[in-house]
Amino acid sequence: MKPSYADTLLINGRIATLDPTRPEAGAAAIRDGRFVAVGDERAVQAFKGPATTVIDLKGRTAIPGLIDSHIHVIRGGLNYNMELRWDGVPSLAIALRMLHEQAARTPAPQWVRVVGGWSEFQFVERRMPTLEEINAVAPETPVFVLHLYDRVLVNRAGLRAMGYTKDTPDPPGGLIERDRHGNPTGLLIAKPNAMILYSSLAKGPKLGFDDQVNSTRHFIRELNRLGVTSTIDAGGGFQNYPEDYRVVEELAERGELTLRIAYNLFTQRPKEEYEDFAGWAKIVSPGHGNDLYKMNGAGEMLVFSAADFEDFLEPRPDLQPVMEAELKKVIHLLVANRWPFRLHATYNESISRFLNVFEEIDRDIPFAGLRWFFDHAETITERNMERVRALGGGIAIQDRMAFQGEYFVDRYGAEAAKRTPPIARMLQMGIPVGAGTDATRVSSYNPWVSLYWLVSGRTVGGLSLYDEHNRLDRTAALRLYTEGSAWFSGDEGKKGWVAEGQLADLAVLSADYFQIPEEEIKGIEAVLTIMDGKVVHGSDEFARLAPPLPPASPDWAPTGVYGGCCRHGHHHHAAMGAAPRMPGHAAACGNPLHQHTHTVLGPQGLWGIGCTCFAF
Repeated sequence: MKPSYADTLLINGRIATLDPTRPEAGAAAIRDGRFVAVGDERAVQAFKGPATTVIDLKGRTAIPGLIDSHIHVIRGGLNYNMELRWDGVPSLAIALRMLHEQAARTPAPQWVRVVGGWSEFQFVERRMPTLEEINAVAPETPVFVLHLYDRVLVNRAGLRAMGYTKDTPDPPGGLIERDRHGNPTGLLIAKPNAMILYSSLAKGPKLGFDDQVNSTRHFIRELNRLGVTSTIDAGGGFQNYPEDYRVVEELAERGELTLRIAYNLFTQRPKEEYEDFAGWAKIVSPGHGNDLYKMNGAGEMLVFSAADFEDFLEPRPDLQPVMEAELKKVIHLLVANRWPFRLHATYNESISRFLNVFEEIDRDIPFAGLRWFFDHAETITERNMERVRALGGGIAIQDRMAFQGEYFVDRYGAEAAKRTPPIARMLQMGIPVGAGTDATRVSSYNPWVSLYWLVSGRTVGGLSLYDEHNRLDRTAALRLYTEGSAWFSGDEGKKGWVAEGQLADLAVLSADYFQIPEEEIKGIEAVLTIMDGKVVHGSDEFARLAPPLPPASPDWAPTGVYGGCCRHGHHHHAAMGAAPRMPGHAAACGNPLHQHTHTVLGPQGLWGIGCTCFAF
C-alpha cells in the first residue's frame, strides 16, 4: 500500500541524524510537523505526492534543530530591537563607531543599550572602552554598556537620565564610582551582586506593545538564523508572570511563533518567593500548553537568598544563613505539587548546601523521578555530582566561561579552570546534561560560540581553558545541544534527532560543522531552518523560501541597521560604509589571511584611522 503523501521532502542532503540506528541520511519526509521517513532518497521519494514541496539541500550538511536549554528568550525578545549587539564584533574601534552612529539615530528619551554577548578579549585591542571614549562618541544620547555581570559604563547623558547625582547613595550590594568631588563618573559596579546593574537598566524606557511584538519576532528569527528551533526560557529579573508573557503568547495565538519555548517561572519578590509560587500553582501547571509553547516548572531563581552570583572579578559570595530555611519551604511546596524546578548554582560550596536541603525534603516527600536540575555548576565536585545523580537530577551547562574564563583563571588559577564545569565527567557518570548560552546579558545567544567552546575548550579571546579530558568531540557537543537539552523540558524521544516520529525540526548549515577547522565553528549559521515542518528561515540559495518578516520597529532600532550578532565581521563593515581597502597594511598585520579595511571612526576623523582585520 502506498504511504500517505508528505508535505515536504528534503533530498540530496548530508543529514547527521544523531539517531544511533541511522546516524546518517540523505533525505527525509515531513508530514503534519513530524518526520515520517528518514533514509535514502529512493525510500523517501515514495512519499512524494502532487502537492508535496521538494527542497534540494544541494549536498549541504543538516543537523537536528538546536535546543538552547538555558536562555532568557522572552526577556531578550522584549528588548532586542533596543539593543546594539557587539556579539562577535572584532574590534573596539568598530564597536565605538557603531555606538556613535546609533547614538545619532536614537531619539530622546530612548537610550543606546549594549547589553551582553561580548567580552573585551574578542577585540583586537584586548581592552574595554573607556568612559572618555563613550562620552566622546555619544555626548547627548544616554548610553548604557553592560559588561558581563560586573559593571556598567554610563555616559554623562545616561547619568542624567537615571538621576544619579552626587547625592545618590550607593544601593545595597552595588557601588557608584565617584570622582574626587563626589560626582558619579559613570562606572556602576556589582559589589557583590548585580542588583545595581538590573535596577539601573530598568530605569530606561520600554518599547510599546506592538514594537515588543516586532522585537520578539526579530529576535526569534535571529535565533532561527543560527539553527535554533527550541529554547527553555529561564525567566529573569524584572520578568513578571503573566504580564511580561503577553507578547510571546500573542505570537503563539497568531501562529507567528517560529521557536519552541518551554518557560520556567522566576520569582521576583525577595522574602515573598513562597507566595509567588503558591499563587502561580493555582493558575498554571507544568506542561500547560503544547509542543510549541508550554510551562516547564520553577526557577532559575527559587529564593533570593540562594543566589550565588557569579562575578569572577569578586570573591565567591557566602550565602546567608537563612537560605536553607527559605529554600526548604519553596522546594517542599514544589515537590508536593510535582513541579519540576531548576536552580542557578555557580559554586560547589553553594551546591553542597542546596543538596542538603533537597536530600532532607526527599526523605519526607520523595522526589521519585521529579525532573529537577542545576544550572551552571562551574565548580561542582565529584561527590556532589554523585549526589545529583542519586536524586535523579540533571545539569544544564552554558558557555559563560567562554566570556569570563580569563577572569576565573586570574582569581583561581589555570589548574582550577580545567574543570569549569566538569562536563566530560558528568557525561561519564550518566547525569543528564544539556547545553545552552544563558544569553543575553552575559554570553552571546549564538549557539555556535558555545559549540566552539565545548569542542575547543577556548574562550572567545582564545585562552585555552581545558585539556583533552574536558573537551568534547563534535558529535558529543552537538548531542548536548539537541537530545541532551530535550531532557530538560521532558521532551526526550520527541525531539533532538532527525528520526521517524520525532518533531520535524532541522537546520541546514552554511558549512560542514564536522569537517571545518575549529576556529570556523563560531562563524556557522543556518541557511535553512525548519521548525514544526515549516521553513522559518532561509538565506543564500534558500532565501526565496524564507517567510516574510516585517521591518524592525521602531525605525531607529539598531537591529534594523546592524542585524544581530556579527556575521563573520562583514555586515558591520558594510553598514558603516568603510573606506577602500589599503592592502599596503597587510605586511604590518602579518596575517595574509585577513582582509584589511581602514575605517574612519567618528566625525572629522575624531578617532583617526583604525585598522580592523576580518578573518575569513
